[in-house]
Order: sequence, then structure tokens, then C-alpha cells
Amino acid sequence: MNCQPLPRSFTLPSVRTADFHFDLPAELIAQQPAPRRDGSRLLVLQRKTGSIQHHQFPDLLNFLQAGDVLVLNNSRVIPARLHGNNSESGGKFEILLLKETAVNDWWAMLRPGKRAKIGTRIRLQEKNGALTKIMATVTAVNAEGHRRLQFSETKNIRSELEALGELPLPPYIERRGEWPGDRERYQTVFAQPAGSVAAPTAGLHFTPELLDKIRALGVKTCFITLHVGAGTFLPVKTERIADHKMHAERYEISEATASAIREAKKTGHRVIAAGTTALRTLESVARENGGTVNVYGGETDIFLFPPAQFQVVDGLLTNFHLPESTLLMLISAFAAPGESVAGRELILKTYAEAIRERYRFFSYGDAMLIL
Repeated sequence: MNCQPLPRSFTLPSVRTADFHFDLPAELIAQQPAPRRDGSRLLVLQRKTGSIQHHQFPDLLNFLQAGDVLVLNNSRVIPARLHGNNSESGGKFEILLLKETAVNDWWAMLRPGKRAKIGTRIRLQEKNGALTKIMATVTAVNAEGHRRLQFSETKNIRSELEALGELPLPPYIERRGEWPGDRERYQTVFAQPAGSVAAPTAGLHFTPELLDKIRALGVKTCFITLHVGAGTFLPVKTERIADHKMHAERYEISEATASAIREAKKTGHRVIAAGTTALRTLESVARENGGTVNVYGGETDIFLFPPAQFQVVDGLLTNFHLPESTLLMLISAFAAPGESVAGRELILKTYAEAIRERYRFFSYGDAMLIL
């Protein structure tokens, strides 16, 4: 699903990818989570004033109000990384499942990709390296270099993933394989429908106890489902960000969530998105329904960057993002809706402060609340 078309007279500004660069010390890239889920830090940015406050994550309670709606993404991460050997040469492959098109039929990223020609047959490995009987055959290659795989010798490869697969930790977590706690900590406590190949990381900070305290304030907690794709890791390679193409991701919004959001907007209460995935889902549906959130399901490839307007979300909880990434561009747009430059400058200034204060960055890092 795309954004509504722009008028013919409207020309997108030449906002450059390089405008969203910043230098990040490597030691600030979190390699493992905080000892406790809610033990991370929380930077609070007030958009109107530009003020920055430093807190601990449980202090989020101080910034929520009765009547607010907190929207979280409940997608579950699947163990989407598999290993296998070429059935003829014995050469090793790493497989990252991307999208299921039918039972035992998946699009995937393979390494090394050049050796995965159409017709290549790959026998999957167990975690100890022993070969299984399960075979993956390359049946197609698309323009992006992704391979279509047909799995055989199994009724459904989905049922094998817990035993054979690894959680697809992001490439900036530089350790081999899974850390013993990854199965629990690279998953939200409210994860339900399986389908993501990356965690909705803003949700990783919540504990059941903290969610209970949020509800006790009179805040409604609601859920959407957006299955996060590997495109979340892909760099923007175009010089102009307007030329970048987002990958489509599947989402669903329930009647309970849609109704709570409509009521909040009607009564003047705030909608707080826990994560860029929740924000993208809500804004996608609003663009399809004249600014209203209804029950909806489908795919979205919405790309929000300066200048952009937001029709639903009033506040955003998010982690700290990669330089020149689509997520950094999104929060820059949210920091100053409708402005081409102000939001980017505010976010880069805020990130510079976070670096000085030694915040931990990316998936297992600290959090930021933009109000």
C-alpha cells in the first residue's frame, strides 16, 4: 500500500540521505540487553520546546495521562535464520527467511547469494551441524537478489523453525549465534502472532508489571500486528531519500484497537505509538480512510520522511536508530511535522546529547519518548 499520490504541482524537496548522518562510537552499540527489561534509560524530547530530559524507563509512567491510548506491536519474531549445505558440493549457506507465499514456499536472503543459482538444492542443518533430511531448492531469483525456496521432506518448514532456526539478530550485534537469553529478550512479553524477522524493539522494554501500572493510570493499552521484514536493516542507497523504495510489510488492526483510537481522537486524548512499526501502521490506515483508523489488514510500504504530516499519532516511544536509516528519517519527520529541516536538526541535536550521555543504541539499547 502506498501513500496517497501527491498533486502534480507538488515537488518533493531534494532531501539527501547524507543529511541524516551522524558519528556513533562503536562501544555505544548495545550487544546485549540490560539486565532487566525495564532497566534501560529513557530520553524524553518535547517537540514544541526542544527540551531534553533524562530518565529511567519506568519513569514513562510520569508522561502518560488517563485517557491516553498506548499502541503496541504484538508480532512475534520467528527463528528465521537457517543453515545448510549444498547437496552436491557441500558448500555452506546461511538462509534468512523473509516472506511465506505458501506452505513450504518462501522468499529468502541467502549467503553467499552468487552460489545459490536456480536449481541449487540445500540440505538444512541442525544446530549442532548435523544434516537433516529437509531440502530447500532455489526456484527463482528476483531483482533484489532474493531467492525463492521450495522446502521438501517436511510437511511445513514453519513447524521446524523452533528446532532448527536461530533468531535473526541484527547485523550490528557482533557475536556468533544466539546469546542464551536471546530467545526471551529479543521478544516482547506480549508477542502473539508469529511472522517478524526483526523485533519491534520499542516493545522490548515493557514488563507485565509495568503494563499493569500503565493501565492503572487509566491508559488504554491496545495492539496492532505488523510483521517486521528484513527491510528494516537495509540501508538507504539512493542519494535523494525520496527515491528510496520501502519493502511491503503485512499488518492487521482489530476492532478493539480501532475503536479505542477513534474514541481517543474524538475526545481529545493522545495516541502514543510504542515503536515506529505501530506508528507506520496507524498512519498507513489513516491515509487509506480519510484520516480515520478502521479495522484493516493488508500490506504497507509507507515511507515517512521530512516533510510529513501525521494524522493519528501524538507521541512516539522508540529506540535509537542507525545513521542514514529510514527510521531516523521517520522520527525526524515526527519531531517537526510539515517541516523539511527543523525535525532533522532537532533529532541530530538530541542524538548528539544521547551520545554525550552514553546512551546505548539500536535494538538492545535505550529508549526515547517524543511528545
